[in-house]
Amino acid sequence: MPDAPDGRGTLTWHSAAERIDLLGDPVAKQVDAVPGLEVAEIDPELADTAAFCERYGSAPELSANCVVVAGRRGEITRYAAVVVLATTRADVNKAVRKFLDVRKCSFAPMDDAVRLSGMEYGGITPIGLPADWPLLIDERVANAPASVVIGSGLRRSKCLVPPAELAALPTAEVGAFAG
Repeated sequence: MPDAPDGRGTLTWHSAAERIDLLGDPVAKQVDAVPGLEVAEIDPELADTAAFCERYGSAPELSANCVVVAGRRGEITRYAAVVVLATTRADVNKAVRKFLDVRKCSFAPMDDAVRLSGMEYGGITPIGLPADWPLLIDERVANAPASVVIGSGLRRSKCLVPPAELAALPTAEVGAFAG
């Protein structure tokens, strides 16, 4: 029987509370609210999921991407974050749009996502996002069989977090948010 998939790969993981220097500021401010959060340093050129998984031997089915979306209804723009496994894609045009109750929904422009989240592009993570943003966690992330790799707020590191801790974040909603 093959070993279960592992998000840890070949990296050396540390308690996030002990390596605050590897976390973006918004993430560092929330580190005590996420039990079991770990962090590892990586080459920032390998922050994109496919390159990261290949280089560090992390299972793509245990790597999660966090994308910022913007939905509009009239003159009002609502932002949200969507967390999906690297093996899936966020269903922005149907599930996310319906949840946000907006007419039009798309990925937020990079400059807006970076400015509003306070995190680096390619490192945006569900921990430490603005308190008024819904956090839409796809059920495949919430039900992952082991801890999942997520961003750290910086391109030079990644976090490892138990799925239950993501689902327990204050604005988290678990549902079918991937197509």
